[in-house]
Amino acid sequence: MKPEDIKTRISSGLLSFPVTHFNVDGSLNLESYQAHVQWLSGFDAAALFAAGGTGEFFSLLPEEVGKVVKAAKEAAGDVPIISGCGYGTEMAKDFAARAELAGADGLLLLPNYLVQGPQEGLYNHIRSVCRATELGVIVYNRDNAVVDADTLMRLADECPNLVGFKDGTGKVDHVRHITATLGDRLCYVGGMPTHELYAEALYGAGVTTYSSAVFNFVPELALRFFNALRGNDRDTVQQILKDFFFPFADLRDRRPGYAVSAIKAGVGIVGFTPGPVRPPLSDLTPEEVRMLRELVERAQAAGWATWNINHPAAVNG
Repeated sequence: MKPEDIKTRISSGLLSFPVTHFNVDGSLNLESYQAHVQWLSGFDAAALFAAGGTGEFFSLLPEEVGKVVKAAKEAAGDVPIISGCGYGTEMAKDFAARAELAGADGLLLLPNYLVQGPQEGLYNHIRSVCRATELGVIVYNRDNAVVDADTLMRLADECPNLVGFKDGTGKVDHVRHITATLGDRLCYVGGMPTHELYAEALYGAGVTTYSSAVFNFVPELALRFFNALRGNDRDTVQQILKDFFFPFADLRDRRPGYAVSAIKAGVGIVGFTPGPVRPPLSDLTPEEVRMLRELVERAQAAGWATWNINHPAAVNG
């Protein structure tokens, strides 16, 4: 897809990022991954991020990222696939080339590794990656790569294929400065862990879409919440927050890294075989999996979703 096309598509609806599936020994399980991506593609997602943060990009070899992106493209049908890329500038350019070769429709540029660079350094880093690819690029604003409005405007002026800004800081004043400065030059994506908890505040700041982690295992509930948010149905938003997202966040916050591990556990609960997380993350305990299963089943009983726990498209595990 052309950069302008991917920008339009991303702005049109909810986004998500499938977990990467592994075998028990930690190797890629692309068959199970493709079954999961195919299932997710049957719901109304605007795009899917392959090998993103929840897809454990930080634990994948460069060649594995290419394999994951290729597998996602084969399984996703007409749903665009956006690949993760990141680390240092040269590595990010290498990831971009691998993703482009694998058929990715766009790139999510994750924060550079370890060090915090000044604005001029971030500008040079992002510009170099944009110039190394023809794909549309979304900048992930968080951790070591927090760009200000002036830097982002310079980049937008020089890089036609810079199409999006994804925020993982949750700083409403910072985000509002950027959306006010750049207007419709970029699309604006929410990227906080369990972003639904922040969606109302950031929607008011101009972040009109976001990537939903729980879409991995309760896609209909995720879409119901997203549509209620966009439709200003505050009663539905509040009810789902209170009865699903706040209890889920309590479980997620029990241990560092559970923002990924809990999602992977949820994918297993609904019938797929995502396998374990790779170190340094750790999996939920059996008791925590039981707690998550009860939360999923309560959501189903409340009528917020009509998915089947034993969905026929799922891989038995």
